[in-house]
Amino acid sequence: MPLIVREATLGDIPQIHQYIKDLAKFEKALEEAVLTEEDLKESFFTNSPQVYCLVSELDNVVTGIAIWHLNYSTWLGKHGIYLEDLYVDPKYRGQ
Repeated sequence: MPLIVREATLGDIPQIHQYIKDLAKFEKALEEAVLTEEDLKESFFTNSPQVYCLVSELDNVVTGIAIWHLNYSTWLGKHGIYLEDLYVDPKYRGQ
């Protein structure tokens, strides 16, 4: 089955949370990553979210996350996005 990228769902929250913790551990900042699964639900699944999450999936397994939000360049006068975090499970890197 091919790799797919899709919008995160509520069912993805535990894996997203784990990947954020894994990234924080890699960055040697685990103690700073205090968010909870409930925080993620409130951030991604409100009526008008300000932050978004995409997941990569292979054979029905979430293999990575991309967390982003909208921004605006006053110099360019254009909207854009800011990629806050990009994480791929080490088992799936390079594939």
